[in-house]
Amino acid sequence: MTQTDLKASGKTDDDAERWILRQYIAGQTGRSLTALSNLKTICEEHLTGKYTIEVIDLLEKPLLAKVDQILAVPTLVRQFPEPVRKIIGDLSDTERVLVGLGVKPDPGS
Repeated sequence: MTQTDLKASGKTDDDAERWILRQYIAGQTGRSLTALSNLKTICEEHLTGKYTIEVIDLLEKPLLAKVDQILAVPTLVRQFPEPVRKIIGDLSDTERVLVGLGVKPDPGS
């Protein structure tokens, strides 16, 4: 898998509302594929038409791990809106991902 951009279906004129997400993976492992599938599902349900996913395979481009200080994969990095946020794992806990991305408020706060 190479570095890929996946655009959301539907377009918005206001790029200020567009979420830029970077999914770091290491090859076509089950965990990497699960993380990417879960991310696409979450984005379509909660950010429809307002997101871009950039997939970076660190087996092909290992130096890109330095950009976002990636120590484990799969890791999701929310580039925009700021602040930058990171979530490690296969993203199977949807509520945790939504809180981690800042889509939903933390119920504990």
